[in-house]
Amino acid sequence: MSNPTLPSGDDAALRPATTGDDEFLYRVYAGTRAEELALTNWTDAQKEQFCRMQFRAQSTDYAANYPAAQYSIIEHRRTAVGRLIVDRRESEINIVDIALLPDARGAGIGTRYLRELMDESRRAGKPLSIHVEKFNRALRLYHRLGFQPVADKGVYLLMEWKSPAAAPQ
Repeated sequence: MSNPTLPSGDDAALRPATTGDDEFLYRVYAGTRAEELALTNWTDAQKEQFCRMQFRAQSTDYAANYPAAQYSIIEHRRTAVGRLIVDRRESEINIVDIALLPDARGAGIGTRYLRELMDESRRAGKPLSIHVEKFNRALRLYHRLGFQPVADKGVYLLMEWKSPAAAPQ
């Protein structure tokens, strides 16, 4: 997308993910690994094999650890551009994953849904959490939005956002 602008309500939408979205979801996942795989000397076939294996492992892990999570496809101008997986628990709202295709990044699409989840968190009086890889460039976005690191999990940081109104006095 050239000259991206913040999506309006009519430009962006969430819809439930279905089994028919599996190949698209794989493409979103592969897009999140493209930069790091560009540093390898692997062939395109090796990169695809690795990404498919990792995507299956991630999907299996998410299904086992977040069985009640809501899986959504992010659409922009009626075109699928990403995924959002949210696990709403009694004590917190957890963003299991938010990812966009490379061409959709930087347009404010992810920010819109993060802000919507922050609003939901504020209304529910629950913290909003996400695990972020330490080298993920979205880490800057999370910091700008007010997420704070609460635990170092090795490769990942557990980050949390709490509504200023919900903070202890």
